[in-house]
Amino acid sequence: MGHSAAVWDYRAAAEITKDWNGIENIVLRNPRGASARVSLHGGLVTSWRNEQGEELLFTSSKAIFKPPKAVRGGIPICFPQFGNCGPLEQHGFARNKIWTIDESPPPPSPNDSHGKSFIDLLLRPSEEDLKCWPHSFEFRLRVSLAADGSLTLLSRIRNVNGKPFSFSFAYHTYLSVSDISEVRIEGLETVDYLDNLCQKERFTEQGDAITFESEVDRVYLSTPNVVAVLDHERKRTYVIRKEGLPDVVVWNPWEKKSKSMVDFGDDEYKQMLCVDGAAIERPVTLKPGEEWAGRLELSVVASTLSSEHF
Repeated sequence: MGHSAAVWDYRAAAEITKDWNGIENIVLRNPRGASARVSLHGGLVTSWRNEQGEELLFTSSKAIFKPPKAVRGGIPICFPQFGNCGPLEQHGFARNKIWTIDESPPPPSPNDSHGKSFIDLLLRPSEEDLKCWPHSFEFRLRVSLAADGSLTLLSRIRNVNGKPFSFSFAYHTYLSVSDISEVRIEGLETVDYLDNLCQKERFTEQGDAITFESEVDRVYLSTPNVVAVLDHERKRTYVIRKEGLPDVVVWNPWEKKSKSMVDFGDDEYKQMLCVDGAAIERPVTLKPGEEWAGRLELSVVASTLSSEHF
């Protein structure tokens, strides 16, 4: 508590705790009282709270926090496969694995030392992983909480293999909303999307904003790098900024699908919306020694009636 912003110690701002399964969690705090929690189970951001202590991410009340089960909520990392579009289990294996804290991370940039706290995690494939996906990689994840309360996830994936490999990727971000019927997404107008409810048929977004009155499961392609999610009831807007992530997944299971999921409450679809920064349509290919980076930044601003200022 005794840190002023001028001598803010980003290492001291990260506290390591354990959950009820004995899995380490890292709690990040900023000088104004915002916080984020990251679990070594999946490299998962399980919580992101603003200065008032309000939770900004959704996690199901029925989520199962026991490896190797993936957690229903927070920001799961889908790698090396998104969805079921390949030979691996749904959304790949990174979100099910126990990550380690990276003891020799890349140095922080000068901007990272002003009131920002962060943690660096590392995932390397196990022998079991190599049997089902025979490619050696190093996946470095930096989760950082800025002085203004914004949350950034930076993934660096390096091919340490002798041959090229390809992967798809998503930050499967569960946002907490007041009422899905009162939410709109701006920034995806006129963009093409693949509709997973229509055998991945391709359509063009016609509305001036995306609103919700039934199940939605879409991959928007070649999207702008800034997307806004407006929550009218809470008078706040999530601003999603991304780099290296051309696609955006928009998902809400609605009533029927919700009832079929054992780790999701029947009515919880009303309080959540997934908007993912992703690389799906064109998988990323890395030659030996090459590295890919994908960055997602989430921030919250007070809503006005229009989001033209993003």
